[in-house]
Amino acid sequence: MGLCVGDALGVPVEFKSREYLKSRPVIGLSGYGTHNQKLGTWSDDTSLSLCLADSLNHGLDYDDIMNRFSLWLSRGEYSASGEVFDVGISTKEAIKWYQSGRAPLSCGGSNENDNGNGSLMRILPLLFYLQTLYGIDFQENDEAFEIIHNVSSLTHAHNRSKIGCGIYLSVAAMLLGNMDLKSAIDLGIYKALDYYGRYKDYKNELKHYSRLSDNSFFSLTESEIKSSGYVVDTLEAAIWCLGNSSTYQECVLKAVNLGNDTDTVAAVAGGLAGLYYGYDCIPKNWIEQIVNLDYVEEIANRLNGTLKQRSIADLHKFVPYFEDAFDKKVCNWLGGGKISDNFYSTSHPVYDSELYDFVRRFERSNLVCFNYVYVIDKYQLDKTELMHDAIEKADLELTLAILTGYIRQERFCDGLWEDAIREGIFLKLIRRLDSLSFKSK
Repeated sequence: MGLCVGDALGVPVEFKSREYLKSRPVIGLSGYGTHNQKLGTWSDDTSLSLCLADSLNHGLDYDDIMNRFSLWLSRGEYSASGEVFDVGISTKEAIKWYQSGRAPLSCGGSNENDNGNGSLMRILPLLFYLQTLYGIDFQENDEAFEIIHNVSSLTHAHNRSKIGCGIYLSVAAMLLGNMDLKSAIDLGIYKALDYYGRYKDYKNELKHYSRLSDNSFFSLTESEIKSSGYVVDTLEAAIWCLGNSSTYQECVLKAVNLGNDTDTVAAVAGGLAGLYYGYDCIPKNWIEQIVNLDYVEEIANRLNGTLKQRSIADLHKFVPYFEDAFDKKVCNWLGGGKISDNFYSTSHPVYDSELYDFVRRFERSNLVCFNYVYVIDKYQLDKTELMHDAIEKADLELTLAILTGYIRQERFCDGLWEDAIREGIFLKLIRRLDSLSFKSK
């Protein structure tokens, strides 16, 4: 929704200059203008993102993604009102190549001039799919980057465009990690550039993104930020707007008022801001004015539900382990005792490998509730007994918060996991997730 609202803010003033917008700044959603579309209309940025999101409901299938792109271009499906009024040249050419019979991963342009922002603007839904496979920290995984590059290559196959998508998703992933904003941005950029720096073919392209790794990047003046349709310009502008604002609203308005490719810069920036600040921080009156809002939310919610069901099904595989764990020794306590007259070491738990596997799978999933303390407090569960009693009727948010709490609190090495196994807490939480997943189908 952060992406969609940013897109809709920029549609009426696309191609307007920065100087023009200085005298007539965008302060909210408006209508008509450049494309003569009614208020709240979104463009190809959102349409192609919805195509990708809807396709990922069925797994990763490059032909299926391109088929949905084709339905959008040829028949207006996945559009705000059945009309395609804005499409990039490279994107259109790639879809036409696919319609003529070319393989999906051979459709995107790979020349120097094929580095528009057309793949960057639609790549964000892929983050949630990658998260179910590799967790937030996917940046050490070659297969994850291969998927990113392939999804970009459907329309934009030059390495510079692939790198732009990789940096963008790396930053987006860190924004989900409950860090402060600047740290998340810096870490996301660092992880992506570190990855690409290991490979010669990509390393040669990194000079184009060198400003992002400069400590003075966020101190650049507005006049030093370009907002064209070039992938590097768009990514820089979006990240600069995010880092120089403190709310969703401030971020996307700053992006739109840079001028030129207003809808895409604001969509790319709005996607990041939406992830960091959350749905509730997007102005409610803006969301309510979005054309075909129910349709956008339906596709977003369907992808969210599908991916969570996959993650829950993955955790369900551990039910037999927890059913048998009551009678097994799952923890050994090591250390402890007198070191000298004045020092004593404390013992610490070492669990069996299958429990560690369960924890790793949960930590790498899209089920982690990073604000679990806030959620548990919101439900006024200030005692362990109250949390235990609440599991049977807990909604998804609370169930995930309690599970996250148990996983994270073991950092104190006090044997909490051993207690959770003996008392059947992990088993109850997985079964509750199972029931919630079944109800949502």
